[in-house]
Amino acid sequence: MDCRTSGRPILPAHAARLATRCTGFDAQFAAPSALGPLDWLPTTPAARAAASDVDPPARPEPPHPPGAVPLRALKPDVALQLLQQSGHPGLPGEPMSDAWLQALVDALVDLSSRDALTGLANRRSFELALAREIDRVARSGEPALLLTLDIDHFKKVNDTHGHAAGDVVIQAVARALAETVRPMDLVARVGGEEFSIVLPNCPAAFGTQVAERIRQRVARAPVAIAPGESVSVTVSVGGAFAPQWVRTTARIWMDRADLQLYRAKSEGRNRCCLEPTAVPLVSAEEKGLLFASSSFQDFA
Repeated sequence: MDCRTSGRPILPAHAARLATRCTGFDAQFAAPSALGPLDWLPTTPAARAAASDVDPPARPEPPHPPGAVPLRALKPDVALQLLQQSGHPGLPGEPMSDAWLQALVDALVDLSSRDALTGLANRRSFELALAREIDRVARSGEPALLLTLDIDHFKKVNDTHGHAAGDVVIQAVARALAETVRPMDLVARVGGEEFSIVLPNCPAAFGTQVAERIRQRVARAPVAIAPGESVSVTVSVGGAFAPQWVRTTARIWMDRADLQLYRAKSEGRNRCCLEPTAVPLVSAEEKGLLFASSSFQDFA
């Protein structure tokens, strides 16, 4: 695979995908600074193919993680072009120094983890964050809330005003969500007009209050889509708490939140619906996960 661009512009919407293919980064490596010495980089099969034209090393390579390629296989010119096309302000330090390379690694991982239109976390980042939160809740018993949101009647916006206006609406909603939550919360765009928010350590007593604050923040600010023209935007919100001290799965947690989102839509939209209790009934699958490795398995 040839990752050179031959001078052709790279559309921002494709930048994250190209960053993964051409430089070997995968968003699952969410903390690049913790990868260890900069001798090796995580990669995809496509990136290994892209690096196949690198001259063989003059000395035996040290042991490296499976699925990695030498750092020398990174194509800095391609990586820099990707960052420039995405609007990155530039890298600190002397080019090709350790600090500069680490900054390049960090910037590429960040690029491959974000939604190109909104700058929010993308679906891969969201799923990784969800898995980490499930593990934390199962170990600590602390509460966590998952919210799913849909922009109401979004198809009508696209059909009436065009897709460019639809993009403006999505960006405006994304900004409103990011401005309303805490720094520790993760806001992600997971679909066309669908967003998800992971709120760690959010007690049940505050769940509805948080969801309502988000809904009201979106509803009270019309979105300007053209000079002198604006549209009113609302969202429907569904929410579910992760069962404490129980190792659930991302699919079960998302299904519970989606069920509440469906209820909010069926009851008229522009409203919030959360599970009535912070500790829902444990499903058969969650019960199996709970007792799978336990000495009490016979009692399951």
